[in-house]
Amino acid sequence: MPLHLIKLCVGAESIEDLEEWIAENLADKAARGEPVEQFHTTRMVPTRTEELLGGGSLYWVIKGEVACRQVLTGIRPFVDEDGIRRCRLMLEPVVYRVIPRPSRPFQGWRYLPAKDAPPDLDAVGDAPLLPETLRRELRSLGLL
Repeated sequence: MPLHLIKLCVGAESIEDLEEWIAENLADKAARGEPVEQFHTTRMVPTRTEELLGGGSLYWVIKGEVACRQVLTGIRPFVDEDGIRRCRLMLEPVVYRVIPRPSRPFQGWRYLPAKDAPPDLDAVGDAPLLPETLRRELRSLGLL
């Protein structure tokens, strides 16, 4: 059974914001002749690498809800220019929407067991065509 990570997506107002940032970032890298890879840099290096890379994803919390995920493809520890150990969580650039669920703020990332991970929206047919803002509003009113 795979293990996942969960992390706050700081600065993103919506899943669309995250997708646009990914597209812009990859286009910038291509224009500069850099490897076109998507990753998230974090300070702590996960110790359960084998479990994470055996089908794990990084679940993003956006505006207080677990909203989407990206498949983890690699974990690359490195030391930055200031001598601080960091880690690049290598990700597929595809964002999969999940059934939203509330999440309290936290720092860094946390392990997320597969049994606790929300399923993908298209796996259960939950109104994926509604705009995210409308889905949030309907959920806040108890209508979804």
